[in-house]
Amino acid sequence: MPETLLKKSTFITIKEWVLVTLGILIYVTAWALFLIPNNLIGGGVSGISSMIQYATGGRIQMGYSYFALNAILVACAIIILGMGFGAKTIYAIILASVALRFLPDLIPASIIKTLAIDNGKLLSVLMGGTMAGIGIGMSISNGGSTGGTDIIALIYTKYHNVSPGKVILFLDFIIIGSSILIPSYVNQLDPVTGLPVLDALGNPITFKMPLAEKITTILYGLLLVTVNSYVLDMYISGSQQSVQLFILSKEYEKIADVITKDMKRGVTVLDGKGWYTKQDTKVLMVLTRKTDLNLMLRYIKQIDSKAFLSVSSVNGVYGKGFDTIKK
Repeated sequence: MPETLLKKSTFITIKEWVLVTLGILIYVTAWALFLIPNNLIGGGVSGISSMIQYATGGRIQMGYSYFALNAILVACAIIILGMGFGAKTIYAIILASVALRFLPDLIPASIIKTLAIDNGKLLSVLMGGTMAGIGIGMSISNGGSTGGTDIIALIYTKYHNVSPGKVILFLDFIIIGSSILIPSYVNQLDPVTGLPVLDALGNPITFKMPLAEKITTILYGLLLVTVNSYVLDMYISGSQQSVQLFILSKEYEKIADVITKDMKRGVTVLDGKGWYTKQDTKVLMVLTRKTDLNLMLRYIKQIDSKAFLSVSSVNGVYGKGFDTIKK
């Protein structure tokens, strides 16, 4: 048995935590680089936290309120979705809270001005929404979450055949629409440097966002969550797509053992007959995630480099190890 097979479980665990970390950092970077500098409002707990930051003139930064608001939701997630989900989500929320607190201060003002301020709010919405959707998708696909409405979406989709992106989109519309009732105080920025203008005491000069601009911000927020939701669904559907393999090999027993014992996937052995050779043969039928396909092919090649394979994409696989038929 190849040594790499024995290390697969540890490798997958490490990979999941690394991808959760990377997804959270991408998500926070989207906020720090594109959304916060343009005083944009998103959905979920991040959107609520951004409204709190704008309402207090930056005195209560997103990292603090983001962490506080997620505490109750994490407790619910642990109870309903299990400790495995809860552990990764607790880690993700702590990482996101710390990153939201410090990352905005680490990004040079010149980069923010060039990429976010100078390009305008529309391009910032498109770029920030795309990055945030990718970050959330990476986290959810590996058992984690950025918290907030992501947790609510995963709880809801556990019992209903609705995509997480649509649930998040519905909740985000409500949150963004309610922002019209909350005043927003934003920093006055220097048009040259892009830095906040300070008063004589060194405090940022803020002004109340006019109603017309606030309505525009809400429209940008709705566009933001639409882009975010679309990218999230595309990422998750791609990462969870399943494939069907038919494998013909003289070493079919060894291949079947590897797939069942090391990859934890079911194998069906079918009786076949080669019409050209008129010889009886065995055909292995396997269903697995597309993300596991390359690893499975490497294992098969190690056992029998002359194996004949057919791989095709399938829509909808229900049962143990795949999706559940929901009411």
